[in-house]
Amino acid sequence: MIIRKSPSELEKMRASGLLVWRILDELTKLVEPGVTTLDLEKVAEKRVDDAGARAAFKGYYVPAAGRRFPCVLCTSINQEVVHGVPSEKRVLREGDIVKVDIGVQLDGYYGDSATTIAVGEVAPETQRLMDVTKQSLDLAIEQMVAGKRLFDVCGTVENYVTGNGYTVVREFVGHGIGKKLHEEPHVPNYVDPKMSNPRLREGMVFAVEPMVSAGKPDTKVLSDCWTAVTTDGSNAAHYEHCIAVTSNGPWVLTRP
Repeated sequence: MIIRKSPSELEKMRASGLLVWRILDELTKLVEPGVTTLDLEKVAEKRVDDAGARAAFKGYYVPAAGRRFPCVLCTSINQEVVHGVPSEKRVLREGDIVKVDIGVQLDGYYGDSATTIAVGEVAPETQRLMDVTKQSLDLAIEQMVAGKRLFDVCGTVENYVTGNGYTVVREFVGHGIGKKLHEEPHVPNYVDPKMSNPRLREGMVFAVEPMVSAGKPDTKVLSDCWTAVTTDGSNAAHYEHCIAVTSNGPWVLTRP
């Protein structure tokens, strides 16, 4: 069942969304060669604590991993797609791209967002990967209109990404969000005919998050049981926003 949120609930989700936006905005400005992913983690953890919020990922239990995630952030570099674990050993270098994903719970409601950040100057093909991924999310957001269907959102990402010569990662998908970090429905970045295709209604909130590979879409999880990488070593990009369906159109809760 897809849980629709009331206007007052959406306001609470807006507060959570703006908190994750502020943190990601600060981290983006801190990223430069020589910074470690643990440096980013420490800043994010302090900002979450200062806001009186709770980190959504830290302590999150995933049965497939058989353990709880240890950090506030997911930091994934280059061919790492998602769920990279911050570490003092992971030093950012010129030309890298780092995907930073954060979720918080504030006043009982979740916000979740991700961005891909260039470390210094990146190669033109890397910048294009980032641009196409971000644009696919922007186009998907435009589909978050009452009366449209879930596949309008999913198919928009897939069509734009593949039309630009890239592939969408299929093992990881977006999701509904609200009082729980992960609610129904699954929101893949492709059309899966085996899934239901519900009509979008006012009050629905989805976390839409294209994960795009410059090469093949296949991934594997490393021995840390968390970090997912492209199997062919291709770079990947990841962007995410939480979007509410309203009578005035899409409301992106995780950006000003």
